[in-house]
Amino acid sequence: MSKVFPSPAKAVLFDLDGTLLDTAADFADVVQQMTVQAARPAIEFMAIHKTVSNGARALVELAFEIQPGHPDFEERFETLLSLYAQRILTTKATLYPGMDTLLLQLEKAGIPWGIVTNKPERFSRPLLESLGLSTRCSTLICPDHVSQSKPHPEPLLLACKQLNINPQDAIYVGDHPRDIDAGRAAGMYTIAVRYGYLPDTPPVEQWQADLVVESVEHIRQRLA
Repeated sequence: MSKVFPSPAKAVLFDLDGTLLDTAADFADVVQQMTVQAARPAIEFMAIHKTVSNGARALVELAFEIQPGHPDFEERFETLLSLYAQRILTTKATLYPGMDTLLLQLEKAGIPWGIVTNKPERFSRPLLESLGLSTRCSTLICPDHVSQSKPHPEPLLLACKQLNINPQDAIYVGDHPRDIDAGRAAGMYTIAVRYGYLPDTPPVEQWQADLVVESVEHIRQRLA
């Protein structure tokens, strides 16, 4: 059974990659650089796009067709992280269309917004700084700050604690089943976005989100 939309919401929290920001171009550049250096076939952009939400290890698996435990895996993984850290300094990442309007709407209404991500802080914070978002974001929760990452609710509960609000008064927006699982477990109203890095399965309709939206504009209208 869907929760009642909190009106007014006390806070809106976002997943980072694939929800707040489109970061696929940065990862595509890094993967392309690594495959060229290794004389391996290029990986199609859409394949990278679908894999970004699963993290750097999944990108190594995609690009080199090796699994964790392979003798070359950890070296490839560390190389990817190192290259990505450099890439952030001149990032191609952008807010999704309409997202800045939504954030400004929240700020004007005095509703804090924040980020709860499984992306480590050493990448998340510089990325936000590169895009001029770090001073606007009211809370940033990364795996570094908790003992358990999403889909566990701990990161979302910590964000609410920092904002001094009840989870039932907050909204969490994400593009992956683990985002919705975490939000539901925390007692939040959950929104799944179709525009992000959705996995092939399960379909978004089966994530049990309270609301599924096609675009950022649909979120903005709902909060208006």
